[in-house]
Amino acid sequence: MSLEDSVKIVVGLGEVDSEVVQPILGEDYLFVQNPSAQDLDKAQGAIVRAAFIVDEKSLASMPNLRVLARTGVGTDSVDLAAATKRNIPVVITPNSNSTAVAEGVFAHLLHLSKRLGPLTNLVKTGDWDARTSFPVGDLEGQTLGIVGYGRIGQKVAKFADAFGMEVIVYDPFAEVPSTQRKDDIESLVEISDYITLHVPLTEKTKNLFNSELFSKIKTGAILINLGRGPLVDLDAALDAMRSGRLGGLGLDVYDIEPTEFHTIFNEENIVLTPHVMGLSRRSTRATFIDAAQGVRDVLDGRKPRAVANPDN
Repeated sequence: MSLEDSVKIVVGLGEVDSEVVQPILGEDYLFVQNPSAQDLDKAQGAIVRAAFIVDEKSLASMPNLRVLARTGVGTDSVDLAAATKRNIPVVITPNSNSTAVAEGVFAHLLHLSKRLGPLTNLVKTGDWDARTSFPVGDLEGQTLGIVGYGRIGQKVAKFADAFGMEVIVYDPFAEVPSTQRKDDIESLVEISDYITLHVPLTEKTKNLFNSELFSKIKTGAILINLGRGPLVDLDAALDAMRSGRLGGLGLDVYDIEPTEFHTIFNEENIVLTPHVMGLSRRSTRATFIDAAQGVRDVLDGRKPRAVANPDN
């Protein structure tokens, strides 16, 4: 296809739905999925999926790039320093999948508390008489500890209220209702029946749930991590599960993705999903729309709604 000089090229890095993106970009733009080296050379904008690594080499292949939009909020796979050095704003889409992730939290909670995994196997094997060996838990009246009270944490709190749960929150930076705030994470884990993690990955939060914290967790508590894989030390979690301290574990995120096998994966009361809880049909479409709008805002001279490196 011959391209007019006036048409702005936007490339997709990773699987991006062109039928959703192109109408948002408009007729002055051409979205190119599976771009060639020539397309990359001409690209003024890029929409990037989470699994695609954008490093110095990637940026060097796009010398005319003026904006990069990352679907989602995590920028672990994007070299922000390199983008900033090139004066390239990295647009993120924080509002597109909050509901999907919050729903995913409760999918994991219900799976684990209602013992769906072992009970399914029981029915499959015809061992009906063993059904009382897997006590079914409750959500109503139980305490949910939310670590991190951003968009997703607040959405989880609303869902918890609908289930009749008591909510407590640890977040030293966010505005939290005084009746729910805990000033330290230890006081939260000591009384929570369920715990869900929604904090960013930093040096301080890496291995946040380690042997020391697991030793203080309420016996039988269920932990859900749909935030960042390194928040939980899986070796420590395995020890806590085998000791009976940790009653269940739900994971949608891992240290390395695709994840390597860990012995904890063989434990009975565990549920594993491959980092897809935020990728519902509705939220995926929404994140493409928000990413495309962010690219167009920058290229049209407007300020985008959310940027990971706001100095650009």
